[in-house]
Amino acid sequence: MKSAHRYLSFLPALLLVALVLVPALSTAIDDSFLVAFSARVLIYAIAASALNIALGFGGMVSLGHALFIGIGMYSVALPVHYGIDSGWVHLAVCVVVCVLIGGITGLISLRTSGIAFIMITLAFAQMGYFVIVSLKQYGGDDGLGVAQASNFFGWTLSSPNAVFYCAWGLLLALTYWVMRLRKSPFGMVLRGGRQNARRINSVGLPLQRYQLTAYVLSAIPCGIAGMLLANLNAYASPSSMSWIVSADLIVMVVMGGMGTVVGPVVGALAFLGLEEVIKAYTEHWMAVFGIVILVMAMFGKRGIVGWVNAVTDRFSRKGEAGEVAR
Repeated sequence: MKSAHRYLSFLPALLLVALVLVPALSTAIDDSFLVAFSARVLIYAIAASALNIALGFGGMVSLGHALFIGIGMYSVALPVHYGIDSGWVHLAVCVVVCVLIGGITGLISLRTSGIAFIMITLAFAQMGYFVIVSLKQYGGDDGLGVAQASNFFGWTLSSPNAVFYCAWGLLLALTYWVMRLRKSPFGMVLRGGRQNARRINSVGLPLQRYQLTAYVLSAIPCGIAGMLLANLNAYASPSSMSWIVSADLIVMVVMGGMGTVVGPVVGALAFLGLEEVIKAYTEHWMAVFGIVILVMAMFGKRGIVGWVNAVTDRFSRKGEAGEVAR
């Protein structure tokens, strides 16, 4: 039964391979919605994986990461409003602003902990929301249309297929990077600080600096996810900075498996997939969806990936016990 763990390690790769086949499946069944929906899942998987760096590894419960998604969306919408469709300009603006805002907000937020940290990150996101709403020349609370897609040397994100493949490649790279980060000394310090911050500080490691770095690192992929979402929707909305979006990301991380590598990807797929399925059967889908999340939180505290690992471990132990009995 030890082979079960070996097979389980291939599941993330199989999941990503299965996702890349979606456009072909969509063409075969003549359903364009499938590609757009899958692109949205990949985009939110990128954002959830980014949040997992701060939340799952660093123990920083942030209700403000929607701010960075909004920054990414307006990093596309505002330059396009002035006729700049270069994707490299959009990307540079997104990364620079996310680093600056992430550094400033993270530095202030990390002076607190617990509920205070949650409330301060929420306050920063709401500040961003109200700043955008107040800019009536850029649409205000009506949002801003994206007339031209991001152009990367002739390759544009002008179709759901283009956004899908770009998001898939970025998610693949991000998942690999998060896997390496988790096992690195930096990741070990973060995870150790989540369990016992005082002990990490007592051995001479400046935990707050590690947490600030993790917070900024998590902000950048969230911003890039916002860029992709703006291209997918051809629209940037202040509602992308809402605390509800931040809460959705937290649910995705927890549902999939907080602190795991592939958990946020699984969580994004489960969250958005369940939402669409329940919507198809009832207009009161929010009430039903809330019950589903509550049940999963009560009986699957380690998330879907943790549950799969637990089942695999149980079968492994039974197999080893059987071998010993022989």
